[in-house]
Amino acid sequence: MKRRPFLTFAALSAALPHAGAAPLAAMRIVTTHLPPLVLENQPKRPGALQELVAELCKRAGLSPDTAFVPWRRALFLATTMPATAIYPLTRLPEREAQFRWLAPLYDEHYVFVAPRGKRFDIGQPERMKNTRIAILRGAAQIVMLRELGYHHFVEARSIDEVHRFLVGGMADASFGERNIIRASLKSRHAEADFDVSAPVRTTTAWLAGSLDFTADDAQLFKRLADAMAADGASKKILAKYGLE
Repeated sequence: MKRRPFLTFAALSAALPHAGAAPLAAMRIVTTHLPPLVLENQPKRPGALQELVAELCKRAGLSPDTAFVPWRRALFLATTMPATAIYPLTRLPEREAQFRWLAPLYDEHYVFVAPRGKRFDIGQPERMKNTRIAILRGAAQIVMLRELGYHHFVEARSIDEVHRFLVGGMADASFGERNIIRASLKSRHAEADFDVSAPVRTTTAWLAGSLDFTADDAQLFKRLADAMAADGASKKILAKYGLE
């Protein structure tokens, strides 16, 4: 699968096909930098989900370009531009009618992370509902947190910015996918400075597409995902990154 660095909205819009094109043949992908699941500019080790999606596309006989953009923009493009797929997208009731759900990729485990010894008690997150929670802008976690009763959010443009908010005291904790949080802390040698909660919510991340993808397209990707699970390809890719 070909990979492209960050593209401006105008450039990506020009590159995408017209609405009349067959979406599968003209498929483009948008995503964002989310180590260890998706890594930008790392062709030898591009991330577990990027490898899964690449293998799915290879088995489908496709070689779509991938654009790395901020997550909110990725969501916007996948809901407004034709033949546009996105991953990793959490499947929620609020999103059900907005996308064509192509293939499940990965079980996500969402946790809180907080600076050690500070305001947020990681062992009793249910008592911390009045604290400030840093969240990636446009991410599904904000829906989960509202359902759980949290209501003070500090939205960040990137994982790096989430970390800066925590270190700088602009947020008391953050909420995110367990392996993304672990990778972020490890990359900064900050594991000893933060506490991580037990999983609060488990969901599934999907490869999803704009609504012009057909039901047959979705069935194709689902069959390929099932085949990858059956022959061990998915497990092998996840294990390469220490994931299950």
